[in-house]
Amino acid sequence: MMEPVHGRRASGDHGNTEQIEVLGRWIDGILKEQRSSRRWKIITRLIMLAILAAFLTAYTLLLIKGPAFFIGGDEASSEAHIAVVQVQGPITSDGQASADRIISGLRGAFDSDSAEAVVLRINSPGGSPVQSQRVYQEILRLKSEGGQGGIKPVYAVIEDIGASGAYYIAAAADNIVVSPSSLVGSIGVIHAGFGFQGALDSLGIERRVFTAGENKSFLDAFKDVSPEQRDFWQGVLETVHSQFVADVKAARGDALIDDPDLFSGLIWSGEQAIEKGLADMTGDASWVSRDLLDGEHRLVDYTPKGSLFDRVGRQFGVSVAAALGLETSHTPVMLLPE
Repeated sequence: MMEPVHGRRASGDHGNTEQIEVLGRWIDGILKEQRSSRRWKIITRLIMLAILAAFLTAYTLLLIKGPAFFIGGDEASSEAHIAVVQVQGPITSDGQASADRIISGLRGAFDSDSAEAVVLRINSPGGSPVQSQRVYQEILRLKSEGGQGGIKPVYAVIEDIGASGAYYIAAAADNIVVSPSSLVGSIGVIHAGFGFQGALDSLGIERRVFTAGENKSFLDAFKDVSPEQRDFWQGVLETVHSQFVADVKAARGDALIDDPDLFSGLIWSGEQAIEKGLADMTGDASWVSRDLLDGEHRLVDYTPKGSLFDRVGRQFGVSVAAALGLETSHTPVMLLPE
C-alpha cells in the first residue's frame, strides 16, 4: 500500500520555509549593516565639514584682525599685568624660538603701558648662536631705552632646561629664576660631523668636488681635514665661545663665582647654578608675579603665535612623535652651521 504523497510534500515545504527564513534574516542583516555603514559615513563627513568650517572661520579672523588676534591675551588691556614671552624648544631662525618671534614679543611687552614687568619663560636646550645673541642684545637695549610703555624689569624663568643659547638669552635679564632641578649652563659652542673618506676608499668610489678657493670644501665629510684647517676651525669656535663668555660676564658681573668650569660647557642643576652665580633664586612665573612683584598679577602671553594652521600642524606633529616614541631629546647645544 502506497503512502500518501501529500505527506512528503508537506515535509519538503517545511524545509524550504526554514531555508527561506534563514535567507531572509541573512539579507536583512546585510541591509542593516549597509544602512549603519552609510550612517557612519554621513556622520564622519559632517564632522569633517564642521572641523573644516571651524578652521576656515579661525583663519578668516586671523586675516581680518591680524597677528594680535593670536596673542595669548588682550595686550592692550588697561589692567596691570605681567608680560610673558616664551622661549620654547631649539633656538633656530625658522623655528618656534626664533629671534624674530622672541624680539617681537619683547617689543610688544615693552610698548604696553599696563605691563609692569616682563618674564621670559624659558624651556630650551639652546641652538643658534646668532639668534641667541640677537635676543640678548635686544633685551639689553630695551632695558636701557625702554619702549612706549617705559623701562621695565626683566625676569628669566628657566623651567626644565635653559642651556647654551637659551642661557645666553637668560643672562641678559635682571634676575634669573630657576627650579631646584632645572638644567642650567652649558656655556660652550659645538660643531659635530662625520668623516666618511675611508668608506669611499674601501668601496673603490672616487668623489669629485670642484671648488674655487682651496679651503671651500674643508668641512666636506668625505675629505681629510688638514692640521691647518683643523686649527682654523677651532679658532672660529673659540671666537664664538669667547663672545658668549664675555656677554655672560658682562651681564652677570660679580654674581659669578671664580670657577673656570663655568665656561667649560658643563651643565648644572638649578640649585648648583645659584651657588655658582649663574642664577639668582628659585621659583616660577607665578611666584615672580605673586611674591617678587608684591601682589598677584595676571600673566599675559605676548609671544606671537603665528597662524592657527601652523600651530595645529606643529601640535599634531608633536603628538604623533610622542605616540611613536620619537620625542626630541633635550641635549644642550649651541651649534655652528655645517
